[in-house]
Amino acid sequence: MGDMTNSDFYSKNQRNESSHGGEFGCTMEELRSLMELRGTEAVVKIKETYGDTEAICRRLKTSPVEGLPGTAPDLEKRKQIFGQNFIPPKKPKTFLQLVWEALQDVTLIILEIAAIISLGLSFYHPPGESNEGCATAQGGAEDEGEAEAGWIEGAAILLSVICVVLVTAFNDWSKEKQFRGLQSRIEQEQKFTVVRAGQVVQIPVAEIVVGDIAQIKYGDLLPADGLFIQGNDLKIDESSLTGESDQVRKSVDKDPMLLSGTHVMEGSGRMVVTAVGVNSQTGIIFTLLGAGGEEEEKKDKKAKQQDGAAAMEMQPLKSAEGGDADDKKKANMHKKEKSVLQGKLTKLAVQIGKAGLVMSAITVIILVLYFTVDTFVVNKKPWLTECTPVYVQYFVKFFIIGVTVLVVAVPEGLPLAVTISLAYSVKKMMKDNNLVRHLDACETMGNATAICSDKTGTLTTNRMTVVQAYVGDVHYKEIPDPSSINAKTLELLVNAIAINSAYTTKILPPEKEGALPRQVGNKTECGLLGFVLDLRQDYEPVRSQMPEEKLYKVYTFNSVRKSMSTVIKMPDESFRMYSKGASEIVLKKCCKILSGAGEARVFRPRDRDEMVKKVIEPMACDGLRTICVAYRDFPSSPEPDWDNENDILNELTCICVVGIEDPVRPEVPEAIRKCQRAGITVRMVTGDNINTARAIAIKCGIIHPGEDFLCLEGKEFNRRIRNEKGEIEQERIDKIWPKLRVLARSSPTDKHTLVKGIIDSTHTEQRQVVAVTGDGTNDGPALKKADVGFAMGIAGTDVAKEASDIILTDDNFSSIVKAVMWGRNVYDSISKFLQFQLTVNVVAVIVAFTGACITQDSPLKAVQMLWVNLIMDTFASLALATEPPTETLLLRKPYGRNKPLISRTMMKNILGHAVYQLTLIFTLLFVGEKMFQIDSGRNAPLHSPPSEHYTIIFNTFVMMQLFNEINARKIHGERNVFDGIFRNPIFCTIVLGTFAIQIVIVQFGGKPFSCSPLQLDQWMWCIFIGLGELVWGQVIATIPTSRLKFLKEAGRLTQKEEIPEEELNEDVEEIDHAERELRRGQILWFRGLNRIQTQIEVVNTFKSGASFQGALRRQSSVTSQSQDVASLSSPSRVSLSNALSSPTSLPPAAAGQG
Repeated sequence: MGDMTNSDFYSKNQRNESSHGGEFGCTMEELRSLMELRGTEAVVKIKETYGDTEAICRRLKTSPVEGLPGTAPDLEKRKQIFGQNFIPPKKPKTFLQLVWEALQDVTLIILEIAAIISLGLSFYHPPGESNEGCATAQGGAEDEGEAEAGWIEGAAILLSVICVVLVTAFNDWSKEKQFRGLQSRIEQEQKFTVVRAGQVVQIPVAEIVVGDIAQIKYGDLLPADGLFIQGNDLKIDESSLTGESDQVRKSVDKDPMLLSGTHVMEGSGRMVVTAVGVNSQTGIIFTLLGAGGEEEEKKDKKAKQQDGAAAMEMQPLKSAEGGDADDKKKANMHKKEKSVLQGKLTKLAVQIGKAGLVMSAITVIILVLYFTVDTFVVNKKPWLTECTPVYVQYFVKFFIIGVTVLVVAVPEGLPLAVTISLAYSVKKMMKDNNLVRHLDACETMGNATAICSDKTGTLTTNRMTVVQAYVGDVHYKEIPDPSSINAKTLELLVNAIAINSAYTTKILPPEKEGALPRQVGNKTECGLLGFVLDLRQDYEPVRSQMPEEKLYKVYTFNSVRKSMSTVIKMPDESFRMYSKGASEIVLKKCCKILSGAGEARVFRPRDRDEMVKKVIEPMACDGLRTICVAYRDFPSSPEPDWDNENDILNELTCICVVGIEDPVRPEVPEAIRKCQRAGITVRMVTGDNINTARAIAIKCGIIHPGEDFLCLEGKEFNRRIRNEKGEIEQERIDKIWPKLRVLARSSPTDKHTLVKGIIDSTHTEQRQVVAVTGDGTNDGPALKKADVGFAMGIAGTDVAKEASDIILTDDNFSSIVKAVMWGRNVYDSISKFLQFQLTVNVVAVIVAFTGACITQDSPLKAVQMLWVNLIMDTFASLALATEPPTETLLLRKPYGRNKPLISRTMMKNILGHAVYQLTLIFTLLFVGEKMFQIDSGRNAPLHSPPSEHYTIIFNTFVMMQLFNEINARKIHGERNVFDGIFRNPIFCTIVLGTFAIQIVIVQFGGKPFSCSPLQLDQWMWCIFIGLGELVWGQVIATIPTSRLKFLKEAGRLTQKEEIPEEELNEDVEEIDHAERELRRGQILWFRGLNRIQTQIEVVNTFKSGASFQGALRRQSSVTSQSQDVASLSSPSRVSLSNALSSPTSLPPAAAGQG
């Protein structure tokens, strides 16, 4: 089913319709065209065609209250007729496509060409072959296998190229596969609440069928199209579909259309599902975007016949959704560009590549010149036509040597190492409850300097329990005995809590004996319902007597109101409203309070102040959240104006104030201590009362009594950072954030302002790298703005998950510390690999170069070089990139953005080991034959058999690399390089495996590898010289780095290169929607063009060997454009950033410094 193309989907569905059309009262086509209407048009159409939404439910054979019966045959039939709720993803690239892509590598192409020429020449026997006068070296040791052996070198090069290509392709393929696996995990984890057979159940989004009754609530991302049938105060953010940033209020009689891919911003309700999968609005867009890939042509024709006009009319909006599979890819692309590590590596690779290109060119030129001068000038040989092929063969040999130098110089293992390291980390982070959505987020996490964390659920257990209460003039320090409370007050209290809370919130019996009861739904409400049960009362009968459909009006909780109210109609036609919310907010609206006798008495402002002092502040200082429960009665006539909230939510009567405890998670204080030791500042941003927040912050260890720190409320924070005109000023933020530890009573906008202020700050010499945790829909902008956004896997809304980089599957703060550890580990793994790789590069290039210049032949042959390249690139990247992290990583400060990749210590190690290796190799090259009493391998003729001399050099070289790989495990100058080596089985396997293969190559490699078998004593010497690496490593570690001032660092990202990206982000947010739509098409088009241009330029650059700058400059412009697209392609970004960009954007002056 998964591979079924979209066009098949349609044709199949149409066939089904003709046969089953009569089963249900409406066909898929009718429903689809109905969902394309908006607002009043839709209402009119429903009235004309069906009557009302109830009638549609009847036609779809579903009940608005009971839902579908949920029997398997019925669900199957619905899937067949109306389609499934999933959009077939883009086909992944096949393995062959990936192989083809890997073959595009320029160095590999050059090698292939050289190998083919070499092959061709070896089979071509020119007439002048026997002519003695052709070339100097031709009269060497001829042996009978000589003529046949010519082809081996070419074939071996081709073989090794194939190896490299297959390894690269396999890596890409597994990365792609992992990415898809991750996607499907995220998709499977996405569940939605529907009513089936009268039971509320959560099912995976893909299981939703047409006719399902879905329950929707604040923070949901709608999974399918549907019609609103019942609910209250529902507001939807449709910007991802329509580009309209205003929230759309939905109601049964004015605008009942709910569309997939849109976000519920307020309220709750039920909808009947009318279109799923490719037939839903988002699905239609996907189809137009061609999520199905190749079938585009077929589909286009089909789409034109079907719904072309209608769909196209409402399509200017479209690619906002970008296709989820696609969107994530794009988001991934966009995130990639930003990664600090990626930037540093690209820069380094380019520098090394340039050097390699120059070296290889010089090598070839010197070899060719030396040969021509020696043959034609010194020995005065004429150029004979019959000798031409022989000369050409020489030149090809020189060319191959040159290319080999280049191959060794270019560290193509770098991208591989990064990929392996990240992919490995991501896999392992899953076990640590971190679901990474953007690969490089884990690397950025290693550089984090600040974490802004939510309190509820992240630092605390999110298991709310009422522990204190103030009822009937008495402050109870523990749960009161029900008999001590007036009966009338008790009844009011139970009703107020049971009715004025989401009916989806329940307390269920524990799963295991002796466990705590399960809390389902909103945790604060669960705490209140628990209070009702503790008072030995039951809330279920109250709810069944007043079912959800009968509620007259509901004002749902949102971040502005900070309270929730429900209006019910009493038996005598009058109205009663129950309210609950943050105590200081609700108490301000109370003018009466219930006394001990259950009578309402006047509650004056001064009584309120006294209550705040005597009750609320003491509760808050114990770290409790205070909630006030109140009510108000209204007469039946005249009916109040329910839309005038200020008048309605006033003159309340306070029933009680409760103190809810949310205990700190036991592992949090330790995790926060680790963060502080690692140089990361933890700040708590919460909507709670400042005293509660401070108490919890002290328990967690975020603040220590007696330290110099700030705890601010949102209002005070805003007052301090804004100037007289009410604009935010960066220098004002800079005065506050370094000391700020707790921000209480904060709105989502405050959170965004704080994150942005810290990121944009130039107050410290390093730019701050900020991680943010969030769970609510309104945390979207802050999560997007942060360098790494963590969303809560359990409590988080879909919108928050969509905006995040990492999802914490257990909502636990200590998982963030694990992420920091993994992030630092990635960074260190790459550095370890670089240290190893560059040592090999330096040595191999110098050996090949000098060897070629002095002896006209590189001591390391092309095939041997490729083998060395394979160990040092692929295998070493595997071995070094999979080192598990240790706690010691958390003992150092973060690296920051402009710390170079290669530190002085690493530079010292690289050069130190290079000196050791070069000394030994040149010693072996020039006096090795005397040491071992063997024939010299220097100046051998063209097709001479491999010499023992050169085999020893090759073998020693590889041995030194193997032992140096162990040295490379430590990059901070530690002494014990074996520390923890057995915790990494991959490393041990690879080192031993490489050693075994090396034995096979030397003893049995023969002609293709230019090796001749060695004696045991020669092997011993090779291994002994290799072991010397470990001793030499200790010698190097003794030299203090501080003395070596002349060592340069490399791979540093300068401040200058970072700034444009920041400004760019600012600009993107200020573009208005119309412009966005216009630019979207252009950008995608530009991006395509730009990619092609970049590729052409890179090829040209390699052809001419000219500077890489042009290509890079073009690349950076592509980067900026893909960033534009990315910021447009994620739905939540468009809506939220726009809604917030006006109040939070910097004044022009500050933006300029940005």
